[in-house]
Amino acid sequence: MTTPFLPVLSPLMVEEQVRAALGEDLGRAGDITSQATIAPDMTATAGLNSREDGVVAGLDLARAAFRLMDPAIRFEAFVKDGDTLSPGTVIATVSGPARAVLSAERVALNFLMHLSGVASYTARFSREIAHTHARVCCTRKTIPGLRALEKYAVRMGGGSSHRYGLDDAILIKDNHIAVAGGVAGAIRAARAFAGHLVKVEVEVTTLEELEEALEAQPDVVLLDNMGPELLRRAVEINRDCAGLADAAYAADPRRVKLEASGNVNLSTIRAIAETGVDYISTSKITMAAPTLDIGLDVVVG
Repeated sequence: MTTPFLPVLSPLMVEEQVRAALGEDLGRAGDITSQATIAPDMTATAGLNSREDGVVAGLDLARAAFRLMDPAIRFEAFVKDGDTLSPGTVIATVSGPARAVLSAERVALNFLMHLSGVASYTARFSREIAHTHARVCCTRKTIPGLRALEKYAVRMGGGSSHRYGLDDAILIKDNHIAVAGGVAGAIRAARAFAGHLVKVEVEVTTLEELEEALEAQPDVVLLDNMGPELLRRAVEINRDCAGLADAAYAADPRRVKLEASGNVNLSTIRAIAETGVDYISTSKITMAAPTLDIGLDVVVG
């Protein structure tokens, strides 16, 4: 299997996100605590240190927070996004005007701790299924305004993205099927509407719906809230429909791909992956990820 390149955050998006966060934090008068207690000519050096095991993500946003606060601040990273951390790992050092360093601290840490938390939690899910061909995927269930950043962090943790929004892929869900009048009819309507580069996925809840869907040949079938036994049977149905032997099934690019969702957590994902599904989607890795504990320790010079 080809190892994929890691994504890169757009510098324009990074700047926009960080500017908005700094503006929210600084308000109308700026950091009045630092202005009141620190002389304008004082400098500081600070270390960004990990306090627990994890995977780092969001360094570009942390760097931008300090740079936008004062271009004179020097930011030196000792790790890169996607690297593993342990307690005591020095992630980066910053040095420059003390007022600016402290004023940017919270925004830099907010981005770094949240995105590293997402990457770290995703890595835990990914490790559980590393012995299978399945991939864990994030969904559209993200914090408003942070979707691109959270999906980037998922990639840093070894996960994949389902779809970015409503406009980059077609996902036919139960309500669409109800209005369209059936699974196959909804798939055919989607095929007629979509451009040739747009993938079509349909959600099913029963094996009967799966069989109907496979006849209409979507790109992906989402198996919603099926336990391991039903998922295993769904894989068998898909294999038989494609006329493939067990050994050829996983790698064959022509067959319909299967995605599992519902009741996915760290205690269930291994059994789900071992059924032979291709993808496992969950909101847990974005919506339930705890922040990674990262501290900023300052030495005033």
